[in-house]
Amino acid sequence: MTQNASVVPFHIDIPEAELDALRDRLVQTRWPGELPGDDWSRGTPVAHARELVEHWLTGFDWRAQERRLNELPQFTTVIDGQTIHFAHIRSDDPGALPLLLLHGWPGSFVEFLDVIEPLTKEFHLVIPSLPGFAFSTPLAEPGWTATRMAGAFVELMAVLGYERYGVQGGDTGAFVAPEMGHLAPERVVGIHLNGILSFPAGDEEEDARLSETERQRSAELEEATAGYVAVQSRSPQTLAFGLTDSPAGQLAWIAEIFHRWAGAPVDRDRFLTNVSIYWLTGTAGSSAQIYYEQMNDPMAWVPKPRGTVPTGVLLAGSHEYGIRPYAERDHTIVHWSQKDDGGHFFAMEEPEAFAMDVRRFFENLT
Repeated sequence: MTQNASVVPFHIDIPEAELDALRDRLVQTRWPGELPGDDWSRGTPVAHARELVEHWLTGFDWRAQERRLNELPQFTTVIDGQTIHFAHIRSDDPGALPLLLLHGWPGSFVEFLDVIEPLTKEFHLVIPSLPGFAFSTPLAEPGWTATRMAGAFVELMAVLGYERYGVQGGDTGAFVAPEMGHLAPERVVGIHLNGILSFPAGDEEEDARLSETERQRSAELEEATAGYVAVQSRSPQTLAFGLTDSPAGQLAWIAEIFHRWAGAPVDRDRFLTNVSIYWLTGTAGSSAQIYYEQMNDPMAWVPKPRGTVPTGVLLAGSHEYGIRPYAERDHTIVHWSQKDDGGHFFAMEEPEAFAMDVRRFFENLT
């Protein structure tokens, strides 16, 4: 792909027949049984899912959310054989720094809606859907690892004419963003991550230097990710049958993660907009493929040289497991911010604090 590649305007327009089919499936949901007194310890409780489904049916207005999303200038292009969907919002300041915002699973570009206004004062924003997510579908072929996604986004920024830019990422985006730094350190000005995962390297001296809090975070990490990672990294296609056939199943699968990882309940309509995009695009399986690809990519487990691009980390008050000594071993950390509030979906939960931290990080680089 070259900088002359076609960039096509994109408009979300879900056929009414698909919305009618969604309502019919929700009405006919076959609810599972539940142990007496069961809570979130075994997954999404039936009562919680029923409440959300009822709101999805009677209180949620997809068309209103669709109109809101279509206020954003959106486009698609094809890179490495893969359709890439993205919003591109230019700042009023022609000299603003371009900034790529990368979501993860089970999020979408919807996560960034509330940070667009404050960030466009200083940045030109590019907000893509990751390959296999939302409108960046269908996946053209296997092999879309974090490194391959990084290469596609380096190319996307070149297609848009941006020679120097920043990158921000959370969840899967927090893996893709540093890979962009490895691939194009001369182009990436800085990398800002809300959440960062760096793992032990078997160095006993390094492990001994961990604080008690860092040791606890390390121990909690495996427990926090065990269930969904085990399924999506081994059998994403099998999972896709159930979630693609049942909107209540898709909702419950995502609701558990939001419950466990968000610092506080997020707005129901914003949550259901995110879930609706997964359902309406049929991306339960394709969005899970990144876990399979990473788990089965031998190069993902080969140690890389320490990243040279200046990197900032924003950790929420809960549900994040950044361990600074490991992070500093792998990245050039120049900014480390720990907030009392917020959770895994920081841009959605605490948009003002998110935007402020991003601005502060990049201001300090110039």
